[in-house]
Amino acid sequence: MQTLDLSEEEYSLLKNTPVCLAGYQHESVVDGPGVRTAVFFQGCDFHCPGCHNAGTHDKSGGTAVTAFDVYAEIYGSKLAKGVTFSGGEPFLQEEALLALAKVCKAKGRHITVYTGHEVSELLTICTAERAELRRKILACADLVITGRFVQELKTAEKPFVGSSNQELYELAVNNPWK
Repeated sequence: MQTLDLSEEEYSLLKNTPVCLAGYQHESVVDGPGVRTAVFFQGCDFHCPGCHNAGTHDKSGGTAVTAFDVYAEIYGSKLAKGVTFSGGEPFLQEEALLALAKVCKAKGRHITVYTGHEVSELLTICTAERAELRRKILACADLVITGRFVQELKTAEKPFVGSSNQELYELAVNNPWK
């Protein structure tokens, strides 16, 4: 099946993977390098005071869709060359994040992932099975932005972050998870 430039395997993976979303920002220039589609996953355990996406925190909120629906939204932008997965906390929905990152990467999209996790905890505060899923997600990512938002450290000086403690990792150059 050739739907939206997908192989049958990719279509099946996306169609059979549920995801709960808060929404999208099409043709964003503030959620990563270049023009991109930002996908906001629903649910976050961090609840950072002052978070600009506080509406994404409630795990029972959002809209239930399939990863195929999300891919169709991403693919619908003719200007966006990248996709940003944000939230909420995207790593609360690893299976959906992996399916989307894998297919989008195969189609040539630049992948940015935001997480409230610190580098040291992303692979260590979860089960071995989840850590393996997270490694696969990181293998698809080009840029990962880590760290919780800290209102007292709010900044406009550092690109793509809300507070100065958050770190950017261009994985081709600096991959702390290898």
